[in-house]
Amino acid sequence: MIKAIAIAVFAVTYVAVGIGRLPGLRIDRAGAAFAGAALMVAAGVIPLRAAYDAIDFDTITLLLGVMIVVANLRLSGLLRFASAWIVERARHPLTLLIAVVALTGILSAFLVNDAICLAMTPLVMEIALHARRNPVPYALAIAMASNVGSTATITGNPQNIIIGSLSHLAYGGFAAALSPVAAIGLVLTIVLIAIAYPSEFRTSERLATYFPPVSANRALMVKSGIISLLMVAAFFAGVAPARAAIGAGGVLMLTRRVKSRRIYAEIDWPLLLMFAGLFIVVAGLERQVLTARAIQTIARWHLEKVAILSIVTALLSNLVSNVPAVLVLSPFVKSLPNQHAAWLTMAMASTLAGNFTIPGSIANLIVVQRARAEGVEISFWEYFKVGAPLTAITIVIGALFLSARRF
Repeated sequence: MIKAIAIAVFAVTYVAVGIGRLPGLRIDRAGAAFAGAALMVAAGVIPLRAAYDAIDFDTITLLLGVMIVVANLRLSGLLRFASAWIVERARHPLTLLIAVVALTGILSAFLVNDAICLAMTPLVMEIALHARRNPVPYALAIAMASNVGSTATITGNPQNIIIGSLSHLAYGGFAAALSPVAAIGLVLTIVLIAIAYPSEFRTSERLATYFPPVSANRALMVKSGIISLLMVAAFFAGVAPARAAIGAGGVLMLTRRVKSRRIYAEIDWPLLLMFAGLFIVVAGLERQVLTARAIQTIARWHLEKVAILSIVTALLSNLVSNVPAVLVLSPFVKSLPNQHAAWLTMAMASTLAGNFTIPGSIANLIVVQRARAEGVEISFWEYFKVGAPLTAITIVIGALFLSARRF
């Protein structure tokens, strides 16, 4: 009976997280994850103490710290100012595309990609519309480059943050393994978008000079910029990412420039709640269903092979989203002989799979919503015609690269 309840709660929770709601109920992903966790505990699937222990607080702490840092970067105006300064200097549509992809990809590698999409989308849409260019390919560039660029490091996106905490991989080692894949992916992003929109990029027209108005707090810009650089340096120096991030966040909270409630408003509290809930839901399933025997049975699918794990991760990521996919696959990865390669493979495939469709990642949804607010509509098929081939090609390249790498 308990096993049946565990399976039912897990299934319903993952369906809700995958589609973003439950039919007939006004509940979002975070609410579904919380309800699932609560039902696991209430039904006796997992004891309350074990539920507490199931939550990986390193993941929560790292994500919270990075969110506080990014909140300060946004509120100070530094992200918008730096982006405007670089993007505005593009003099040709193709140069603008390259600038958008490079800037979005690099920033997304070190700061959570969702936040970069929030900052970049309205700025780039404003520049493209002012120049009377088609804004859609530039919006696609932000979404796709944010996913590809975030592949490079542990702090690039939420699923990598989870993998970094669960695997205890060194920040520098993770970046050394996946940065080349991200770099190749960014080049492919430029190429495929340019091919898909020939009338936009095969032109001799030059862009009109336009510097969007930027409201900036210079003192906070300097402080948040320095603290951000120190945080990234600490990551590469071997300081535990959660410790470095929450330390940076704590220092930035000590300010006379911004009221604390403005920083609180920038933090994605529902995402933190969803993470905590999913940790408990997966732990409940693992406790009652994913026994050692069951894990051994699934191990016969040869998940230790990079190609197979890449395919399974990519498919599951598009069914239930990448964060839930990583959590549900983690018990199986822990049983594999070469966990180092497996964690990197899962990080690569779950992140790059986000480019397949608009609902494939939260970053995509943010770009579509922010672009719509600027009067720019992006259809499912408009995104899919570039996102699908980009996903397939980059995952193949990533799998080949990791297969050839010695661990």
